Amino acid sequence: MRHRTALLTTRLTTQLTARINRYTIISMGLGLVYLWFGLLKFFSGLSPAEDLAGNTIEILSFGLIGPRWGLLLLAAWESAIGILFFAGICRKCVLRMALVHISCTFAPLFLLPGLCFTEFPFGLTLVGQYIIKNVVFVGVLLVLLRSEGTPG
Repeated sequence: MRHRTALLTTRLTTQLTARINRYTIISMGLGLVYLWFGLLKFFSGLSPAEDLAGNTIEILSFGLIGPRWGLLLLAAWESAIGILFFAGICRKCVLRMALVHISCTFAPLFLLPGLCFTEFPFGLTLVGQYIIKNVVFVGVLLVLLRSEGTPG
């Protein structure tokens, strides 16, 4: 019985991995994060980044887009990125969308340094740490963009 279970598990694993490569798994993970964070922003008070994102967008748009509208636009943008990552369609486009988005997440380091640093340049607040971890996302997105057009 043990041998049959091991054989079945091996066959299942082999079939799954034949269909899913490492880039698909990474894309699904990114899709989950983007969709989750995006959906939170549709509901007031659920996203810990709500004020930061809204204020940053207002500054970046020179006051043309208020914090609430900015947050809704960001929620739609992030959710769209997440859905496209999950669907596996428009891969180059979604990777570029995500790179534009993630690049903008660094803006508070320059626009709102009082929220990001306890001691410039190395003493980070929790907000600053939240932003700096996006360096990992940049790396992952660049690897995925580079992998487009090459076999997985």
